[in-house]
Amino acid sequence: MKDVKDIAFIVQARLSSERLPGKMIKPFADTTLVDIACEKVLNSKVIPKENFYLSVYDDVLVDIGKKHGINIYHRSEASALSEGPMQEVMEWHDRLPHKYVVMISACCPLLKTETIDSFVQAYLDSEHRGMFAVIQKKNYFWNSNRDLITEWPKCDVLDTKRVGVTYEAAHCLYAGRMDLIKDSIWMGEVPFTKDDPVIHVVDEEEVFDIDYPWQFTVAEALYKEKR
Repeated sequence: MKDVKDIAFIVQARLSSERLPGKMIKPFADTTLVDIACEKVLNSKVIPKENFYLSVYDDVLVDIGKKHGINIYHRSEASALSEGPMQEVMEWHDRLPHKYVVMISACCPLLKTETIDSFVQAYLDSEHRGMFAVIQKKNYFWNSNRDLITEWPKCDVLDTKRVGVTYEAAHCLYAGRMDLIKDSIWMGEVPFTKDDPVIHVVDEEEVFDIDYPWQFTVAEALYKEKR
């Protein structure tokens, strides 16, 4: 068991995305992606507000955090522009007074507060140092050598209902120990093992991730429909 007071909850955002610059503040269903992420965390029944940080560099993002009355971790420009190493991207790892961290992506506007809470509670209840959100898939997959890595079902038709379950990274919720980041360990050792980090299954519909303009358009339409 972990104490929720020992966990920092971080939404990290920047304006320098190469594939869709400024997507965090681009108008999205009369709001923005970063506003949506902040509001969902603030609506949590599990996350203490005092443990919630918006990690940003750009003034416009700082202002959004202040509008919501949440803690601001002021990233350096180098961190906001960095693609690695992880110690630079996650420069707060040795500066915030918490043992663990849960990161919540602002690129998944369909992610529900209840799903965030379920992930956090599972992490609190676990003995594992890391946790990673995944989606369940039932399909056929091949590796880079074109070897089938999904066990072929005992049937003569391509029936995905009979295929075994595999899991795909959801890229929305992550948890790990702060002190391991300095050793380049994020969530668990690489390559990951079965329980390092442990995986947590979430609904695929909620984790539609925005990287490209077309995904922004689709996500906005879905968000408006569900709202």
